[in-house]
Amino acid sequence: MPLSEHEQRMLDQIENALYADDPKFASTVHRGGRAPSRRRLQAVAIFLVGLALLVGGIVAGVHVGGFPILSLIGFLVMFAAGLLALRGGKPSLKSVDGGAGPTRPAAPARSFSERMEDRFNRRFTEE
Repeated sequence: MPLSEHEQRMLDQIENALYADDPKFASTVHRGGRAPSRRRLQAVAIFLVGLALLVGGIVAGVHVGGFPILSLIGFLVMFAAGLLALRGGKPSLKSVDGGAGPTRPAAPARSFSERMEDRFNRRFTEE
């Protein structure tokens, strides 16, 4: 069901306010977190090549040391294609308006355990 003109104007105003308030979040929502269709097609093609290697290795009986190495390579190619499809492309660092957006000073890199320890300590100091 299409929106009325009034509802469409209100939706446009809400979108514009969102873009003005938080352009980084707005660009993330606008993208939808989906990989481009070209990336998905590449992943499907690579997956099919991996499947052909997997089945072809079993049919051809290529064994190295009693292990079907061609089938293993096919499985790894299929796994990589799955990761490619799930991960998609690298996220863009540009904001919605195409500018670089505000920058934050780089935080020093901390290990996972240090970050978890800080979160644990903050839990008791905030109560």
